[in-house]
Amino acid sequence: MGKNKIRMPSSEGGLVRYDEECRSRFVINPWYVVGVCIAIIIVGIILSTL
Repeated sequence: MGKNKIRMPSSEGGLVRYDEECRSRFVINPWYVVGVCIAIIIVGIILSTL
C-alpha cells in the first residue's frame, strides 16, 4: 500500500513573478490604454461613414 503514492504538483504551478525580476521604464495607466482604444474605434467609425 505504501508504494502507490500520488505525487501532487507544487504550489507554484510553474508561474514566474516577472514583476520582481525587472522594472519597465514606461509605466502606463490602464485607463489611458482604454481611452486610446475607444478613440481609435470612434475615429474608425467616423471615417467609415464618410
